[in-house]
Amino acid sequence: MGLAGTIFIIFSIIFIGYAAASLRVLGEATGDGLSDFVFVVATPLLLFRTMISADFHGSAPWALWVAYFSGVVGAWLVSHGAIRTVFGRDRRAGVVAGVSGAFSNLVFLGMPLMLGVFGHEGVAIISLIISVHMPSMMATSIALNEWATRRDGIGHGETHLTATIKSFFRSLLRNPLVIGILSGWAWRFSGLEMPQFASTLIDTLAGVAGPVALFAMGMGLKKFGISGNVRAAFLTATIKLMLMPAVVLAVAWALQLPPLTAKVAVTAAALPSGINSYLIATRFGTGQALASTSMVIATGISALTLGLWISIATHVFG
Repeated sequence: MGLAGTIFIIFSIIFIGYAAASLRVLGEATGDGLSDFVFVVATPLLLFRTMISADFHGSAPWALWVAYFSGVVGAWLVSHGAIRTVFGRDRRAGVVAGVSGAFSNLVFLGMPLMLGVFGHEGVAIISLIISVHMPSMMATSIALNEWATRRDGIGHGETHLTATIKSFFRSLLRNPLVIGILSGWAWRFSGLEMPQFASTLIDTLAGVAGPVALFAMGMGLKKFGISGNVRAAFLTATIKLMLMPAVVLAVAWALQLPPLTAKVAVTAAALPSGINSYLIATRFGTGQALASTSMVIATGISALTLGLWISIATHVFG
């Protein structure tokens, strides 16, 4: 199956999930349950399996991280500045816009896409990004929200700085994705052989992560929907889908990343924002409509732009 066919299948599953929620074939609680299964069980096991079995030779993690997070920083700054200057929103809304313009949907959409387009090697490379992506993005979001809250004169932040840091690390160490990654590395370095029955069980559960994640994502898009701030959301979606991958491509080319690593980095940057941007906005108590609408718009447009960026990256890197 070619690139167009793979992308068509992926977004067809998302659409079926959306249709099932819209027609009330399945209830909202079902979508939440599927999302929890993907986030708590299937994807952590997929990451665990990837960490213990993947060949990371030649993936150049430091160069990969520099290339990818150059795009994150660029998209975040432009999104923040645009919301502040063009739409006159406060600094906290700017933080939410930055998250919406830079926080890729690496798990629910990214991992199935990498598996379909680049195979298991692509999953291994995106796992290197995931391993530092969520912790760094969450920490940055919390720190900037504390700064924005004080600068906007709303208060003195949610909590004392020390308590905020402790709360962040407690949440991080309880995150199922982090547990899956750390457990996989621990098993890999132990040198122990995985029992056959355990390997089969992990493979079975991890194998359904992709399609279930896509289906749950479709149901989630119906749940959150377009809630307003369409012009601002369209701007952040454009920054996410066009500016961020362009920056990553340029930096990956300058750093001479290996071809597959570079293509995965560009594709990851071209992914739309996911539910985490909305959850962060909800936690901060501002910008929920902006985050939700941006997520829906970016996901819809990415059905076209992902193919474009994968084709450009393939042409550049081979």
